[in-house]
Amino acid sequence: MNLIIGLLIGIIGGGVAVFVLLNTALKNKREKLLKDAENEGESLKKEKILQAKERFLKLKEEHEETIKQRERKLQSLEDKTRNQEKQLSQKIEEASRKEKNAEKELKEMEAKKEALDLRQQELDKIHQKQVAELSKISGMSPEEAKNGLVEALKDEARTAALAHIKEISEEAKLNANREAKKIVIQSIQRVATEQAVENAVSVFNIDSDEVKGRIIGREGRNIRALEAATGVEIIVDDTPEAIILSCFDPVRREIARLALHQLVSDGRIHPARIEEVVAKTRKQLEEEIAETGRRTCIDLGIHGLHPELTRMVGRMKYRSSYGQNLLQHSREVANLCAIMASELGLNVKLAKRAGLLHDIGKVPDEEPELPHAILGMKLAEKYGEKPDVLNAIGAHHDEIEMTTLISPIVQVCDAISGARPGARREIVESYIKRIKELEALALSYEGVASAYAIQAGRELRVLVESEKVSDQMVDELSFNISHKIQTEMTYPGQVKVTVIREKRAVNYAK
Repeated sequence: MNLIIGLLIGIIGGGVAVFVLLNTALKNKREKLLKDAENEGESLKKEKILQAKERFLKLKEEHEETIKQRERKLQSLEDKTRNQEKQLSQKIEEASRKEKNAEKELKEMEAKKEALDLRQQELDKIHQKQVAELSKISGMSPEEAKNGLVEALKDEARTAALAHIKEISEEAKLNANREAKKIVIQSIQRVATEQAVENAVSVFNIDSDEVKGRIIGREGRNIRALEAATGVEIIVDDTPEAIILSCFDPVRREIARLALHQLVSDGRIHPARIEEVVAKTRKQLEEEIAETGRRTCIDLGIHGLHPELTRMVGRMKYRSSYGQNLLQHSREVANLCAIMASELGLNVKLAKRAGLLHDIGKVPDEEPELPHAILGMKLAEKYGEKPDVLNAIGAHHDEIEMTTLISPIVQVCDAISGARPGARREIVESYIKRIKELEALALSYEGVASAYAIQAGRELRVLVESEKVSDQMVDELSFNISHKIQTEMTYPGQVKVTVIREKRAVNYAK
């Protein structure tokens, strides 16, 4: 029994000990949790305080920056106001100074006016005295003398006025004529774009734009040599796979086109080769012109034509008249003349011959100052044409009297061919004549080897012989040519005169 009681007391004591230990452990854990919570709270508190301080400092900096910006604006406004005040003060001082000067000048003017008044009074007294003496000497009253003087002045003024009116009228006529020509020329240039392109520009097509660099050459020597040899302006721009050839002379353009084609096909492009190919192409084109003339005569059934006249017929292929190809026009006139002569019972072959040759005066190698009808008649006479043909050529624009029945037929057929719808456009003869006059004017100077008008007559390029013209003379020659163009020619806009002197040394290794 005592043992059981002892065991129970032991168990109870063990349980109490365990409870005490558990209670102590729980108490220690609770105290640790409380301490950790307090530490975490302190950390949060410090973090929040730091965040609040940072926010405060940031707001403080923004506030200070705003205050500084306002101060800068205020300072800028103050400076601006100060400058305006300074300028205003200067203007006030200047106005005061001008006012003082004006008052001073006013006083001086008043003093001068008083002096002038006194001088005028003295002059009036002298004038009255002189008038009285003159009246006494002449026996005329002042009124009568004044009337006589007025009449004399009227006659003199009338004579002078008539002279001035005549001078002004002549000047007005001269200016009106000049201005009218200028307006007409400008109008023609503005509306003649299509015709100018057709009659002054050819397009040379290439396979790729790499060929352009070879055509230009090193530092542009190839293109300069080609332009100098042909007299054609070669325009190499951004146009894809195309080069533009610009010249008023279609034969020159064709020579340049054929030469370019041969050079590009051959691949050897350099100045010496260019000159050789151009010379060869020029010869080939002359042969082609002669062949064109022969083929035209064969097609029309015209025989026995002089070779030189045949060559001129071939040259018509590269000439236009009022926008109409001259060879096509002449063939058309020849056929119309044949039809009309057949209907009237006249000589068909003679009429066709006269129709083909009626404009032969438009394509001579040299162009004297003669109407093309008279010039054509003289050329046909030189090469042995019959009198009926000569009269038809010379009279188709009424320059001479018609003596045969073929003459009015040629005139009528020429008008029919030119007047049909779409045959002709604007006039181009005056433009070509002006271009050729430009070149002839430059060639009239000593030492000039060749001259080419390019860019529709806006530039005259002159090549001189280096043996006859020195570098010092080049400037003088350019000035003299430009001055002569300005004084002797009528042209729109301006003309640029470029004189080129080139020294060449050629030797042959054998």
